[in-house]
Amino acid sequence: MINEKRLAELFERLVRIDSVSRKEGTVSQEIRRIFESMGAEIYIDDSGRHTGSDTGNLIARFKGSRPGAPPLFLNAHMDTVEPGEGVKPEFSSGVFTSDGTTILGADDKSAIAIIVEAMRMVTEKGLPHGPIEVVLTTCEEIGLLGARYLDYSLLEARYGYALDTFDTEAIITRAPAANHFRFTVHGKSAHAGAEPERGVNAIAVAARAIAGFTSGRVDEETTVNIGSIECAGATNIVPDRVEVRAEARSHDPEKLARVTDGIVGSFKRAAAEFPDRDEAAGLPDVTVEVENQFPATNIPEDHAVVRIAKTAGKKQGRELVSKKTGGGSDANIFFSKNIVTGVIGTGMREVHTVRENIRLSDMVKTVALLVEIIGVASAQDKGSK
Repeated sequence: MINEKRLAELFERLVRIDSVSRKEGTVSQEIRRIFESMGAEIYIDDSGRHTGSDTGNLIARFKGSRPGAPPLFLNAHMDTVEPGEGVKPEFSSGVFTSDGTTILGADDKSAIAIIVEAMRMVTEKGLPHGPIEVVLTTCEEIGLLGARYLDYSLLEARYGYALDTFDTEAIITRAPAANHFRFTVHGKSAHAGAEPERGVNAIAVAARAIAGFTSGRVDEETTVNIGSIECAGATNIVPDRVEVRAEARSHDPEKLARVTDGIVGSFKRAAAEFPDRDEAAGLPDVTVEVENQFPATNIPEDHAVVRIAKTAGKKQGRELVSKKTGGGSDANIFFSKNIVTGVIGTGMREVHTVRENIRLSDMVKTVALLVEIIGVASAQDKGSK
């Protein structure tokens, strides 16, 4: 029987601990104390020197009771988005919310509470299990940085689960790759009222570039978003610099490459063909930076990750379905490191807003599913794929 009161109390305690990205140290210490009391071996890697966090990723290793079972990987992230300081959780009619001035932090502290409660059940009841590696990352919300700089030499598991979505009746098996763009458009300043013709308007160049490609949903597999346009200056000055940040995502790597080329090409053409160019100064000009934020994931239906989760669901009378998502998570980075990671839900809703909420009953369901997954996984052998 799942201890709902203990689960709820732990979740409330965790969300009250501030842990916005790069400030996960205090919550990491609390989680470390809990896992050590359960007999886990704890490791904190040195990723903080790369991410800027005040701590590294936390790895809790539980020895297996089933010889020959392959190690299982469980993941959540410790950081939250803003406004995430001074969270005051409220609980009414079975639902957790904040007081409306901050996010709640169910993304992703519901996952941490669920993993802790599942491991408590496994250890307290002496349930059979293989080796389990719990990996709690930092800085997930600002570019999956903790997972990027995780010390993978500390891990043996080749498959497992990230708890970082809302749907408790699904396993995410497909997620897109994403490219991040930063375009810096260089123009020429001038007095906008007295001699505008002497200037080169960087904002006008950027506008032409953005108008040259499709944003939003490109097709069922591909999206493009203009995230920010920044330009400091007064209305009476022709702007000489603007920075545009954007992203493109696709489940198809070839489509992502084509869309990327199209976006970059649009900015370059807008600069080269701008009608008010200052040829002598070589303006406008554009600086282009493209970074792959994360690779795509695509887990076959016959992989152990999918089979184990669906078998565990059936044991509880549930039919888990495989789904694809448009979002990215630590699972994308793990997949690129040959750790096949399915994503399962905790029930968190309206994340990244002050309306964020989660039902305790959904968290309980996911604890039960996770305990079942651990049991099914323990019956596998090291050759299972």
